[in-house]
Amino acid sequence: MTKAKPKIIAIEEHFMHAALTEHFPSGHQPEKIRDRLFDYASVRIEEMDAAGIDMQILSHQSPGSQRLGADVAASACTAVNDALAEIISQEPERFSGFAMIPTVNPVAAADELRRSVEELGLKGAMIHGLSNGEFVDGEAYWPIFAQAEKLGVPIYLHPADPDKTVTQRYYAPYDQSHPMFTRAAWGFGVEAGTQAVRLILSGVFKKHPELKILLGHLGEALPFWMDRIHATLQRPGGESVDFSGTLKRNCWVTTSGFFSDTALACCIEALDVDRILFAVDWPYADNKTGVGWMNAAPVDEPTRNAIFSRNAEALLGL
Repeated sequence: MTKAKPKIIAIEEHFMHAALTEHFPSGHQPEKIRDRLFDYASVRIEEMDAAGIDMQILSHQSPGSQRLGADVAASACTAVNDALAEIISQEPERFSGFAMIPTVNPVAAADELRRSVEELGLKGAMIHGLSNGEFVDGEAYWPIFAQAEKLGVPIYLHPADPDKTVTQRYYAPYDQSHPMFTRAAWGFGVEAGTQAVRLILSGVFKKHPELKILLGHLGEALPFWMDRIHATLQRPGGESVDFSGTLKRNCWVTTSGFFSDTALACCIEALDVDRILFAVDWPYADNKTGVGWMNAAPVDEPTRNAIFSRNAEALLGL
């Protein structure tokens, strides 16, 4: 008897749309990557089918709305979310999505999150790095997290390029000779991981205990660091923080662009299987490579199926 193919949902898969990109320079995307980001249903679906991916959860790629000023951020986010909803409506069995929100105005961001979920059917929001130079753990940004908790949807903390001063002090001159040093090789993980740690330290989860946070790239190293961070935050001289408990209760991680048996085993042990969701990070990573890795990973079938789709279905209400 032939074994049934597991359903596969890839949860961090990117696109771009002129409603947002018109506000930025052309950027550093290679032509092949850029063409795929602006492809909504041709090569995208062909490559999904070739790898056996049933659904992509679409999210706009960096630079995101966090780099926009208050004069244009709200209208740009409204336009790109409307465009995303239209893309999804053309292939509703293949696509769902995360909204962009104008974090520079947290109240407007909370309103756009509500509109995107309740009226457009999107499944949460993605934040790309600092919001005009600020991490979003400050209380001014908490209306966003209050709305996400109320709606029962996650906020995905996606990396972005580090602050220019950080790049100059921490990464130069190697940011020029090895550009990935500030991005996927190291800097991205440091940025997004720091944002998650700051959120836990801020107390936002005490006020909003049902808040759900998504982290890509198998948790931006936090599952590996979790016990160390938790133990040292218990030492005398500072406010005690239940770091590991909060990470386990309120955070989920995805496999986006990180196809490592070692890292996956760490996440399973640190966070448990139901906190891990499959993602490719298309078009920066290859669909067949990601699916092939997960199919061969040293886990049992219930675990594989949970990561491939069941956890995403539960978290996003698919």
